[in-house]
Parts: sequence; structure tokens; C-alpha cells
Amino acid sequence: MVKQRAHWPAWLISAGALLALLARPAAAGPPFVSDDPEPTDTGHFEIYTFNNGTNTRAGTAGETGIDFNYGAARDLQLTATLPAGYNDTGGGGTRVGLGNVELAAKYRFLHQDTFGLDVSVFPRVFLPSGSGAIGDNHASLLLPIWVQKDFGKQWSAFGGGGCTFNEIRAANFCQAGAVLTYQVLPKLQIGGELFHQTADSQGTPATTSLGLGWRYDVTDNYHLLGYIRRSIENTDDTGRYSWYASVLFTF
Repeated sequence: MVKQRAHWPAWLISAGALLALLARPAAAGPPFVSDDPEPTDTGHFEIYTFNNGTNTRAGTAGETGIDFNYGAARDLQLTATLPAGYNDTGGGGTRVGLGNVELAAKYRFLHQDTFGLDVSVFPRVFLPSGSGAIGDNHASLLLPIWVQKDFGKQWSAFGGGGCTFNEIRAANFCQAGAVLTYQVLPKLQIGGELFHQTADSQGTPATTSLGLGWRYDVTDNYHLLGYIRRSIENTDDTGRYSWYASVLFTF
């Protein structure tokens, strides 16, 4: 899911350095690649219907699906992601199929009001896709830690990282990212992200990217999310451009 940023404003580049320094308590995580440590409220749901994709010299690939999140207990979120993947390799045509189903649990064990930071672990299991053309046909496990700091009513910073361990050991890789968000209007939040991922054995080199995301709260239960990014390292092989679009239902 996370395997996936150059004329961008200078403040975006500094987002990583601001992670521990800046930031209203605000909804975070999607649409960004980096996640946040805040679990879904106990007894409530967050359901994302999403589409994402990345364009490289080899073509365009991505996923469309549903991301279910449930607040199972205080500080505990259970997650299941059901994606359908697609891969357009230009001359090779377009292939579609079931992607890697994801099962995860987020647990927040430190809080800002007592520790100064929200800190969570969010282990995520990726099941084999069962396809030679879509997703990864091997199981893998992502073990990350996510941190967040809020200041006042408008700024928030979050990020962290971890490593993904594959059945094929040579396909292991690590990632790290940082996001800085600003509440522009009561219903509109924007943010910038700096993200890095190491190389893996699938022939994908290391990548660093810059992204810009936004969230608009149409109502208390209906939200629109969007994100675009571009790689600034190995651009043609890892991401000439990427996108994420989602409708979020909260109840």
C-alpha cells in the first residue's frame, strides 16, 4: 500500500524537520502516505472509498477499493483494506485483479496530554494477491511507529516510519515520512509531505518525494480527500506523478 513526489514551495521541503516542532488536533493519515497515531474513536467507523495511482516510465499502476476502520476500544483501531488493482504497461495493455488485502491494528500507547506526543504502533499484514500481474504474490508485514504533535487550533505535524518484511527477504524495504498540515478554513485542511522509501528487490530504486494533500469536510459525516505528489529521486522509475482521491464516511 505504501510502496509508491520539481518546483515546489520551500516550506514543503522543511516539513520533515518540523515534525517534532510544529503543529489543532486534526484528522490525519489519509490522504498522505505517512500515517498518524490517532486511532478511530471508540465505537465509531471511518470508511474510505479510494482510488490511487502512480505513473512511471513503465506505465501507470494503482488501486481502487474500500478502507474500513473501527474504534474497537480506547486507543485501539482495527483496519481492513480491500483493494482492486490495475496495471497499464502501455503496449502491454491494462490488467486488473484483486490486490493485496490488508489487515491492521493501531494502538496508541502515549498521549500528548501526558507525554507531549501521541505515539502509536500500527502493524499491518499484506496478504498475497494471488496474481502474477497485480500486487505482490507474497505475504508481507509492515511494522511502523507514528508520532504526532499539535499546537494551537491550526497547525499539526505527524509522521514516522518503519520497515516492510516480505516472504522474500531480499524484497524487504523501509520508509519514513513527515507531514505538516494547516487548517485554512473551518472545513478545509491542507498539508505538505516529505517521504522516503529505500530500494527493494523488485527492481524499484530508492525514492524521495514531495506531496500536497487536502481534506474538505462537507458535513460531519461526509468528507472529500485528495493528494498529489512527485518523486525528486529516480523520478522516471518511481513516480513522475502520483495521486490519491477518497470519499470518507465517518459515523
